[in-house]
Amino acid sequence: MLDVLGSGGVNADGVDSDLVDSADRLQNRCDREHVSYIREFCREIPDNVRIIAVTKQVSTTLMRSAYEAGIRDFGENRVQEALQKQQELHDLPDVQWHFIGHLQSNKALKVVQHFDWIQSVDTLALAERIDRHAQAEGKTIHTCLQVKLRPDDTKSGWSPEDLRRSMPQLTQLPALRIQGLMLIPPVSLVGSELIICFKEAATLAQELHLPHLSMGMSSDYPIAIQCGATMIRPGRVLFGHRA
Repeated sequence: MLDVLGSGGVNADGVDSDLVDSADRLQNRCDREHVSYIREFCREIPDNVRIIAVTKQVSTTLMRSAYEAGIRDFGENRVQEALQKQQELHDLPDVQWHFIGHLQSNKALKVVQHFDWIQSVDTLALAERIDRHAQAEGKTIHTCLQVKLRPDDTKSGWSPEDLRRSMPQLTQLPALRIQGLMLIPPVSLVGSELIICFKEAATLAQELHLPHLSMGMSSDYPIAIQCGATMIRPGRVLFGHRA
């Protein structure tokens, strides 16, 4: 057990140096335990499933622990928060940044400039705007098309019928690399209804010849994997509850 009581030594700031050392040792132990926990989580996920760690309101300290454990994909849904983290983590090589939140058209340029993936492309107009910005920036953007398979006033996305109609135009956008579908089912969907929804998304991705399917978060990622997810988006299960 760590000794949290100082033994009388005082540093230049008037703080018990033994107490500071004990706190540092405790933090280091917690960091090591967190790295081990995430590493074990990663080992339990099939090799063909990509883990997009959702890091909204997660400190860069925890994100560094996740990186040390093997995570290379971070998902953010707030542009300004993501930009600050990208600056603080610029020394980490081979990180892929995924924008996973609802994207307002006036922020599309910033997202194109600073993200590798946009997983929440939910209209043809937004896709065309992203493509124009990407062409102007001289880059290509990996994208997932967000689908909405059940009524949900809090979510946006294509219906299967609208997406089928839009695919000919989408495939003509030269700077977009359409990789798959992204699904956020209603929170009220559980049990067999959730399984049916996940399987419908997998069937639609296969129909459209899209290799990836991004679905499943902390509470339902095992079901999503069983139903065909190739990307999952865990957050709470990796980093705990956030404010």
